[in-house]
Amino acid sequence: MDDINGRKVAFLCTDGVEQIELESPWSAVEKAGGTPTLVGLKPDAIQAFQHLDKGDSKPVEKVVSDVSVDDFDALVLPGGVINGDFVRADATAVQFVKSFMDEAKPVAAICHGAWVLAEANAIMGKTMTSYPSLQTDLRNAGATWVDKPVVVDRGLVTSRKPADLPQFCEKLLEEVSEGVHAR
Repeated sequence: MDDINGRKVAFLCTDGVEQIELESPWSAVEKAGGTPTLVGLKPDAIQAFQHLDKGDSKPVEKVVSDVSVDDFDALVLPGGVINGDFVRADATAVQFVKSFMDEAKPVAAICHGAWVLAEANAIMGKTMTSYPSLQTDLRNAGATWVDKPVVVDRGLVTSRKPADLPQFCEKLLEEVSEGVHAR
């Protein structure tokens, strides 16, 4: 396992986040010595889901309007249809994501989290994967979409679904360990 001791990782999500796609990479970051922070669109707590059923409530630690790309070493965009749609509709959140891509800091998106990258106009020329229903959106945003468990392209880690979480978490930690990538 890669050592990311002291690295700060933002997890940007809101209501409707797929619980396992938040908890699994969060746990991997903690076990590797990193510090995860739940960054939400609003204060208080968010409602996670286990597919279509309500899951746990998760406390928001920071609000996206109060943070900067400079506060973190990496960004994780968990999935969930509702989560991905709400986050991509928030201009401040989209700009936060774009800033990570512009700075070439590691970004990891699983499932519907990739929608936010398309909205940020940050994937032109990138090779990536996602939940299959997003492939047209990602291609239209300039990415090359492939159907693989995990894809890494210059610091961007993408994955399709919960079954791919072991590979996703492994690559997330590798990229966070490597740090900023060449543009």
